[in-house]
Amino acid sequence: DTASHAAANTAVAKLGFDEDQIILELGYDDDVDEALRTQIEEVVDGELEDEEYGDVVDGVLLWWRDDDGDLTDVLVDALTTLDDQGFIVLLTPKVGRPGEVDPSDIAEAADTAGLQASASVNLTKEWSGTRLVTPKSGRR
Repeated sequence: DTASHAAANTAVAKLGFDEDQIILELGYDDDVDEALRTQIEEVVDGELEDEEYGDVVDGVLLWWRDDDGDLTDVLVDALTTLDDQGFIVLLTPKVGRPGEVDPSDIAEAADTAGLQASASVNLTKEWSGTRLVTPKSGRR
């Protein structure tokens, strides 16, 4: 319905997605929320890029589950593709869902990678989103 669609678009905007951004998607699997992907593509007015994309991006959409490996490594790798003003949206399964990630693990990985959380959003029934940015003082 239109109300939930509008609410989802608001959540997508709150995470920092905006028109004409180039968004790299990492961690895609058969459990991702296709409706959310579509909403992000509508907001940025373009398709999400995959790992093959070889240029700088405005944002990274990272689907992450508890057993996906080392979150810090993936965040550090994602930073290498980001524009200076770029951001990472970390999507994790909600508490009680398979693959849920402990918030302290997210905080520790983000901190180690030199990132800080600037927004946290309940996006869908299954997924929570955390916007991670480099602290402003650390920018060149």
